[in-house]
Amino acid sequence: MKKIALTWALLLSFICVNAQKDFQGMAVYESKTSTADFKKRFEGNKDITPDMQKMIEERMKKMFEKTFILNFDKQASIYKEEEKLDAPGQNGGGGFRMMSSMMGGGGTYYKNVKEKAYTVDKEFMGKEFLVKDSLKTYKWKMEGETRQIGGYNCYKATCVVPTSKTDFRNFRPKKEGDKKPDSQTTETKNADGTVKKTSFLDEIDLPKEITITAWYTPEIPVNQGPEGYWGLPGLILEVNDGKTIILCSKVVLNSKDKVEIKAPNNGKQVTQSEYDKIVIKKMEDMRDSNQGPNRGGPMRMGGH
Repeated sequence: MKKIALTWALLLSFICVNAQKDFQGMAVYESKTSTADFKKRFEGNKDITPDMQKMIEERMKKMFEKTFILNFDKQASIYKEEEKLDAPGQNGGGGFRMMSSMMGGGGTYYKNVKEKAYTVDKEFMGKEFLVKDSLKTYKWKMEGETRQIGGYNCYKATCVVPTSKTDFRNFRPKKEGDKKPDSQTTETKNADGTVKKTSFLDEIDLPKEITITAWYTPEIPVNQGPEGYWGLPGLILEVNDGKTIILCSKVVLNSKDKVEIKAPNNGKQVTQSEYDKIVIKKMEDMRDSNQGPNRGGPMRMGGH
């Protein structure tokens, strides 16, 4: 009798282990960042024609509204932007390419919550990087509020985190009182009377910290979420940082078509801190290149 009971226990254990191993899910997220503050920057600028205004708004929409796919199991996940074909003339260039690479898209974001590590391949200014580092620890506060998202019962959690200096979504235009006197025209005068151009980087602020609001569902018991978010007792279906909302629009569990969840391996390996320094240095170089007399104006928002 004892042998039979032991056999059943081992069988159930084997089934449970393999069920966890085979468990896999897919979630679709729509990411949207408010562009209202940046649109104001172009209003009233006589140098921008209606056609240019329309082009800028279309390109900004492309950068600030994205669709992502999260494939996950009990231990790891990959988060990747849904591939879309560019319309003719929509590739952009200059500042747009730089900004787009700082908008959370591109590459594959791999998270392993068991090892508390992540790997993401990024392309920045034509160079490939492989960022490998430890997952950020979120000090979530359970708020007790509930709501439904896509038929799932969700619970609210919040936390305060330092802002990333290399995520363009964290940038806020300076208030009118904080701007330089001539920042509306992006021109000032040098000592010799020549025109000194200023970069749009001189007109933005970066808050020290932001409050993250997340909604998670224990009905999907995985320690996962979009981008780098994790650490809650259930799949995170929505994240809001006050400016960017990432909302899950579809969930598929245990599909017959399995996806290989593995870390990317292409690019020069760097830590997150090393990558941030590279991006910040490039931003400073671009700003400085626009400071000298007659150096070609602010960082262009399109074209080459």
